[in-house]
Amino acid sequence: MPVIGFLRSTSADASAELVVALRRGLTEAGYVEGQNIAIEYRWAENREGRLPTLAADLVRRQCAVIIAGGESAAHAAKAATATIPIVFATGDDPMKVGLVARLNRPGGNITGISFFNSADLESKQLELLREVVPKAAVIGVLVNPTAAAAESQERDARVAARALGLQILSLNAGSERDFDAAFAAFAQQGAGALLIAGNALFTVSAIDWSRWRRATHCLLFTVCGSSSSQAA
Repeated sequence: MPVIGFLRSTSADASAELVVALRRGLTEAGYVEGQNIAIEYRWAENREGRLPTLAADLVRRQCAVIIAGGESAAHAAKAATATIPIVFATGDDPMKVGLVARLNRPGGNITGISFFNSADLESKQLELLREVVPKAAVIGVLVNPTAAAAESQERDARVAARALGLQILSLNAGSERDFDAAFAAFAQQGAGALLIAGNALFTVSAIDWSRWRRATHCLLFTVCGSSSSQAA
């Protein structure tokens, strides 16, 4: 029976919705877990230092393909094997962080999908936020400082904000433990909206964005696979 490896830096609970979507997609393609295909799950539990060991374990398991969720997991899988196909999903620019040689021709044994945002896209997102919340002079930008694209994400946001006459409040969260502190800083500075940079950490289901929106009464805009939402 073919084996799919699933590697992610978060926990199983945090990625439950992604696993449901994976199983649904496989079923639509004619593959049912436990019947004609097996899936080996490896979770780093937000400890990215574990990813190389977990990736090596999937290689030893002789997986037919490795699905890597996020830039860190993709790098770990890429370092672990040059022969097993790797499919990644990331919120970063795969060329900039060194996952692929070119977007149209990734090269090697790795390919995938990216939700990375350019400076032009960030400018459009900030324009949308300004239209929806015209009184918001300060916009929070949440980035994962451990991500390779963090510096460019923050820099692009500042460039776009300066052109629009907006002020950027940088907020960092490298793990779920950092969210409370980031949101406390957001509230203290009186920012009127939050732009969430593309990163796997910010898309997991364990983060209760709706609770945070209700507590801050502000607009939240995520750039990685979700639409903007207004607090009730």
